[in-house]
Amino acid sequence: MSGETCSGEKTLFFLVGAALGAAAALLLAPRSGAETRKLIAARAREGADVVANRSRTVADMASTYIDRGKEALHHQRDQLSAAFEAGKQAYMEEKDKA
Repeated sequence: MSGETCSGEKTLFFLVGAALGAAAALLLAPRSGAETRKLIAARAREGADVVANRSRTVADMASTYIDRGKEALHHQRDQLSAAFEAGKQAYMEEKDKA
């Protein structure tokens, strides 16, 4: 999982760097103020869409991991309960013998 985290951080840094580079290019480009503002607004909307999509992906992954964890917990609880019942049964059998 740490590999996924590292990859996610690299992706985040790449996107931030790309956004900063794009902003610098827009501000230094020979366009009128109105054109530049429209372009910046369009890029901001695109960036917001990328962030929203990435957030949904991360939320879906987190939900999947949570569901897997719950399933593992239920499985372990069932195994522990079965082991407890088997121990209880063995105790009762030994108690009846004595």
